[in-house]
Amino acid sequence: MSQFQSLEEALKHFFGYDTFRLAQEKIVEEALQNRDLLIIMPTGGGKSLCFQLPALLKPGVMIVVSPLISLMQDQVDALIDNGIGATFLNSTLSWDEVRSRENAILNGKIKLLYVAPERLLGEKFGPFLEMLRSQIGISAFAIDEAHCVSEWGHDFRPEYRQIKQLRQRYPDIPVLALTATATKRVQQDIVQQLMLKQPSIHIASFNRPNLYYDVQPKQSHSYNQLLKLIKYHQGSGIVYCLSRRNVDDIAFRLQNDGISALPYHAGMSDEDRRINQTRFIRDDVEVMVATVAFGMGINKLDVRFVIHYDLPRNLESYYQESGRSGRDGDPAHCTLFYSPGDIHKIKYLIDQKPDPKEQQIAWQQLNQVIDYAEGAECRRTIQLRYFGERFTGNCDNCDNCRHPKPVEDWTIEAQKFLSCVARCGERFGMMHVIEVLRGSRKKKIEQYGHHLLSTYGIGKDKTIEAWKMLGRSLLHQGLVDETSDGYRILKLNKLSWEILRKQRSVNIAITETPAAKALVDINTSSAEMEILFEKLRRLRKQIADANSVPPYVVFADSSLRLMAQIKPQTILEFSQISGVGAHKLSQYGEQFVSEIRAFCQEQQLPVPLPNQSNMFTLQLHQQGLSIEEIIQTRKLSPSTVISHFSELLEMKQPVELNRLVAPERQKVIIKAMETVGADLLKPIREYLTEEYNYDEIRLVRAWWRREN
Repeated sequence: MSQFQSLEEALKHFFGYDTFRLAQEKIVEEALQNRDLLIIMPTGGGKSLCFQLPALLKPGVMIVVSPLISLMQDQVDALIDNGIGATFLNSTLSWDEVRSRENAILNGKIKLLYVAPERLLGEKFGPFLEMLRSQIGISAFAIDEAHCVSEWGHDFRPEYRQIKQLRQRYPDIPVLALTATATKRVQQDIVQQLMLKQPSIHIASFNRPNLYYDVQPKQSHSYNQLLKLIKYHQGSGIVYCLSRRNVDDIAFRLQNDGISALPYHAGMSDEDRRINQTRFIRDDVEVMVATVAFGMGINKLDVRFVIHYDLPRNLESYYQESGRSGRDGDPAHCTLFYSPGDIHKIKYLIDQKPDPKEQQIAWQQLNQVIDYAEGAECRRTIQLRYFGERFTGNCDNCDNCRHPKPVEDWTIEAQKFLSCVARCGERFGMMHVIEVLRGSRKKKIEQYGHHLLSTYGIGKDKTIEAWKMLGRSLLHQGLVDETSDGYRILKLNKLSWEILRKQRSVNIAITETPAAKALVDINTSSAEMEILFEKLRRLRKQIADANSVPPYVVFADSSLRLMAQIKPQTILEFSQISGVGAHKLSQYGEQFVSEIRAFCQEQQLPVPLPNQSNMFTLQLHQQGLSIEEIIQTRKLSPSTVISHFSELLEMKQPVELNRLVAPERQKVIIKAMETVGADLLKPIREYLTEEYNYDEIRLVRAWWRREN
């Protein structure tokens, strides 16, 4: 640093700033002392400078580990624009470009080299790294987005776990770990996984005072609600959605309504994503509609609003995603649309996770988001408490502080609640405590002997929702603690005991709990409809593709929505759906009814018993009549009787399939289904040739579905 009289002079020379922000100067000083560092600084806080300036002032090259190509390119472009020697090596480069850049590095023209963790630890890169250390020197390893190393982080990437090999290979080279968000648990994981040696830990406040936070109930016409909000805010903004379908749909509708918007999700090609991102960053368009695939490292400072159209999966993600607004320090707006029906969608996604531990973590994270959305306290208090930071509340920049709900003294109820936590041994979560308070007769209450506790049944005067409202408020105010290991176990703290000893009163903001409960019920049903609607759309697409027709030719969306709402589980019920004529009933009825019935079984919804007409067919079958004889006796069409038997088979009624289809023919049909799948009849028939008719295929498939 001999050419500069001070760090401020170097800062001005390289980056044009006159003064450091907050803790930047202290961090740079410690980095120059070759210390391991853990730096946690919110988006827009200037954490990149904390490793970039030391890299310019120390001998050698700093290796920067970065998870995304776009993130590398943005930072390198910004450094080059400042006249700083920086480059990246990644999969977008040709072999000649890689060789050219490696030569520039070994010739001392580069001070910062950006690489992905996979390349850094690859066999081919190892010899170059050794050459770099011996000829030029490595000043430090900077691990950007270090939360990716932790399975408790919001964006865990397994390849980041392997970075510890660097410390084993180069124990004397300092490591700087940087991230915008990390709970205490994630901080500990980063230190452990990266094998940081007595690191100096710098944690800037997570508070972003220029951001306004609010939660709005998601209306039935949610798109109109969104459009109105975007027109109100104007300027650059991001709309986050849970599904790719929503992204495409909303982007298309916004375009039609005169809003310049583009989609971004993992289902698009890399090139299309790159073009859309570039157009957004360059202000060619105002709004980016995206899944969470968009955002990490996006270098756009003037985003004026972020709207979460669907519920985020965890609070850390929400903080990160909403925090992509207002990075220039000017006011920005962060809105979350909250419908309890969205909870069902995320629960469905969680259930798809194969690892039970991952599921447990995801459940806890989802519940924390629900607590945030339904909380009546200052939004900042809830957010910052999640990161272990105390905030006094009354921020005057969130909906709950600007429009406070009525406050009541619930000290007595809090004493009951906390006393029950204590008497349950501080080993259970909120719902168990509430069930004890309300005198639940569930078996687990008696198994633990909690029906004998003095607190059993003393809270019958309050609803479950009222007790949950109190429990959330106690957590948000720090008046009780909760474990963060995936199990939401309540633990008493110092303030809890003050309440129990009557040394502290408890005031909570009151919400309309009966209405909230009704909303949950309505929207949970709505969420079921959406999931089933998607399943039916996929089935319709399969049928349409197999018949080389557009999907709307099979059934219109309006018919699918009625199916999703009414959930017909028999052919007779299905025939009542608007848009289902005789031909379509015959062609597609069974496939759609089977899909709906399977969904109802998955969701543990009531499955109907055979109707009277089906049972009459079964009685004739048990009397020994053949299909032809039943058709003549009942004067029904062959397709109707076959439908009866198909439904009876799927409902596990005593139908003798061997009398309807010869066993040897059953084997051939089953083999065909195992080969081409059992979703559609036409591919099975084509595989079997015309020797087999649709009726016998339909009957065997019904039996096969029941058994599988």
